[in-house]
Amino acid sequence: MDKVIDIEERIPTLRQKRRRRTNFKFITLLLLFFLTLFLLLYFQSPYSDIKKINIKGSKLVGEEVYLEQANLKIGNSMWGFQADEVEKKIKQQHWVKDVQVTRKWLTTVEIKVEEWQKVAYISIDNEFYPMLENGEIFKEASKLEPVDAPLFLEFEDEKLRKKLLKELAKLDPTVLALISQINATPTSSDPYSITLFMNDGYEVRAEITSLSDKLKFYPSIIAQIESAGGYEKGIIDIEVGSYYRSYQDEYVQLDLTTDEIDSNTDGEQEVIADEEIISQ
Repeated sequence: MDKVIDIEERIPTLRQKRRRRTNFKFITLLLLFFLTLFLLLYFQSPYSDIKKINIKGSKLVGEEVYLEQANLKIGNSMWGFQADEVEKKIKQQHWVKDVQVTRKWLTTVEIKVEEWQKVAYISIDNEFYPMLENGEIFKEASKLEPVDAPLFLEFEDEKLRKKLLKELAKLDPTVLALISQINATPTSSDPYSITLFMNDGYEVRAEITSLSDKLKFYPSIIAQIESAGGYEKGIIDIEVGSYYRSYQDEYVQLDLTTDEIDSNTDGEQEVIADEEIISQ
């Protein structure tokens, strides 16, 4: 037989549950009130202003350029701008690859910029301009000396230039730093032919379409040449295969007659020609 519970016995339990619900509602309303009050005071106080703006990744231009593009200043409201709108403004610059704008803590804004890599220089009207891996010429800076990237010569074809820049961007920085100058040397059979002059005295003949895949082995090729002993500076051809010829074998191939050898004058001309070619 089921036990019958008197309603009077349940009243204290019901009262206790009701009291708990009432207390919970009161605490929730109290928290909401203080939170709203805190937010009102925060937005009306200097504590909601920007106190610091951090720019990270700025190499091609000064930080002030990005601050101007972002249109953000110390003292502006931390919540008076939209991060995605600021990112769109900065991305309009042709040298910017990507950008992220974030709020840090309550008073700091961080602008993290990723710029296109500088891989070469080009001479225009006797001024040196950096060229970026996306193919753009960075004309915002014209007083830079071409000491940390190769110099392009005879590259009037923009499409050709952009192809080469993409290949250079794939190279290891240590290999890229070895290149002093790159000349376009196209032929009727190979429009992508180029000649690279290296800082260590060698000359490399290559093709744009396979440059990054083949030039990455340049340090090991040089090591093999120099380990052979009695080596001379010369030309490394990586257009099709990979072979080496000294400057002496490449340029000094004179068919001298017996009369020319017996002539002192002619002998002196041979020495002079020899010295000029080796010095190249």
